[in-house]
Amino acid sequence: MPLVTKTISEVREQVAAARRAGRTIGLVPTMGALHEGHLSLMRRAREECGLVVVSIFVNPTQFVAGEDLERYPRDLPGDLRRCDEVGVDVVFAPEAEEMYPPGDSTWVEVTGTLVEGMCAPHRPGHFRGVTTVCARLFNIVGPDRAYFGEKDYQQLKIIERMAADLKFPLAIVPIPTVREPDGLAMSSRNVYLSSEERKAAAALHRGLRAGEEAFAQGERNAAEIVRAARRVIEAEPGVRLQYLELRDAETLEAVERVARPAVLALAAFVGRARLIDNVVIGGADRQCRG
Repeated sequence: MPLVTKTISEVREQVAAARRAGRTIGLVPTMGALHEGHLSLMRRAREECGLVVVSIFVNPTQFVAGEDLERYPRDLPGDLRRCDEVGVDVVFAPEAEEMYPPGDSTWVEVTGTLVEGMCAPHRPGHFRGVTTVCARLFNIVGPDRAYFGEKDYQQLKIIERMAADLKFPLAIVPIPTVREPDGLAMSSRNVYLSSEERKAAAALHRGLRAGEEAFAQGERNAAEIVRAARRVIEAEPGVRLQYLELRDAETLEAVERVARPAVLALAAFVGRARLIDNVVIGGADRQCRG
């Protein structure tokens, strides 16, 4: 069973001991409710690092008004069993007061095109919370490598930018999206879905694949690729699209024609669950692995 700690000081002690022993440090930041997607990050970290630290922290600063902070799924005993199964060394599971002591007033925020579209307009302040907590975790743990899933594509690009701009001496390692057999991207929020909603949610992946297929057949007009995906998704009455956008895969700028890799990304409500997903087209097929 991994060492479980709620304190910054103890995490730093464990990391310092590993450093003295010449071990590399891997960090997997999570909000818990672990599933196979998270475990894929941990397995990669286990392969590449001498000490694997997993943070389990439902970060309050990345939830906007009206979201599911209080009801976000939590299962620390189950999470610890899963961490043990993949050989995690240290689980850092702090209380909010440990990460945000009274009087704290410093935020870390990325600006520019990375936060102008996709999820950002619909969740004001969300990514400021994400980058702030990740900057704190990077400072606390001091990892050589930190692992993030490509399902949260905009988050991944924002964290890459933040880490580069602040000169954190670490590598951000992206890991492909893990999917259910019908293509639904694994997410902690999938537990919110009823059986009927779960069937409806599969339309998200079918729509993204329709966009991929349009590209594969020679379509390069962004609006037509989006339209092909939208037709499939909107045919499912149980899905309410929040956005469906095609953006440059690196800068996240809107594109009119696909001349280089682009990300086709969406957010949708299925029942009470807000789900996100994406595929990258015009480049290596990393996103649609079943």
